[in-house]
Amino acid sequence: MSEERTKMIESLKEIVIPELRNLNFKGSFPHFRRTENGKTNLLTFQFDRNGGGFIIELANWNQTEFKTHWGKIIPLNKLTAHDLDKRQRIYPNSLNEQNGTDSWFRYDQNKILSFGNKFDKLSKKVVDRIPTMENYWNEI
Repeated sequence: MSEERTKMIESLKEIVIPELRNLNFKGSFPHFRRTENGKTNLLTFQFDRNGGGFIIELANWNQTEFKTHWGKIIPLNKLTAHDLDKRQRIYPNSLNEQNGTDSWFRYDQNKILSFGNKFDKLSKKVVDRIPTMENYWNEI
C-alpha cells in the first residue's frame, strides 16, 4: 500500500469514521452499516487500484437476511454495499451528480488541495457529503 493511501485512510478514520459512529454506523474500514427500523444502510470505501483516489458506494437492504444468487446467506452484520447489485455512488460535490464527471475523491490532484493537509481536506469533503448520503438512505 502506498504511503499516500495509508495517510488518506488514517485521515478518513480520524475525521469521517467518528461522524459515522455518531450516526450509529458499525463496522470496520472500509465497510460500515447501520440497521434501524428494519432497514440496513451500507457504506463502503473503495480505493483506486492505480492509486490516488477512492469512491464511496451506498446501498440499502430492507430484509432480515441477504441470500446470494448461489444460496449463501450473509448476515446483516457482515453485509457490505458490494454484496448488492443496486448501489449509489457519492460524488465529491453536487456538480458531479449533475454532469456525470469524475466520481472519484482524488488525493493525487494537488491543484485542488495544494495548501494544508490534502488528506484532511478531502476527508472533510466526505463529511460535507453526509447529508446527501442520508437523503439516499432515507429515500429507499
